[in-house]
Amino acid sequence: MINDHRVREKVAWILLRDDQLLVTRVHGRDRFYLPGGMREEGETDSQTLVREIDEELQAVIDPDTMQHVHTAEIPPGHSAHGPFRMICYAADHRGELVPAREIAEKAWFRYADRDRVSVVDALVFDALHENGRLP
Repeated sequence: MINDHRVREKVAWILLRDDQLLVTRVHGRDRFYLPGGMREEGETDSQTLVREIDEELQAVIDPDTMQHVHTAEIPPGHSAHGPFRMICYAADHRGELVPAREIAEKAWFRYADRDRVSVVDALVFDALHENGRLP
């Protein structure tokens, strides 16, 4: 998928345990989001994910285990912030998941909690639910 630089992109981590999905909440916000973040200039998806998870949760992603899970997109005109794409990967990690920097807390959500996440994250919840990964 080619980014024409008019579409903001986030690289996100999909971590499922016991039929629940890891989400995080930023200080000062009510909504929860999949951990990850925006790509810095010249970064690959794996470099972005490794950096962001280290910054947000103090864990080390193993880039050799990354597997694309889903890409969610909000097209132009459907958001006040313009078009948005979130590229989601599952990957193994080392280390305990400890919220850091802008992350106030981590939580484990079931599909029934999807109303507590952002619009684009809800699209990922739906995709995981439809393929049986998030009952």
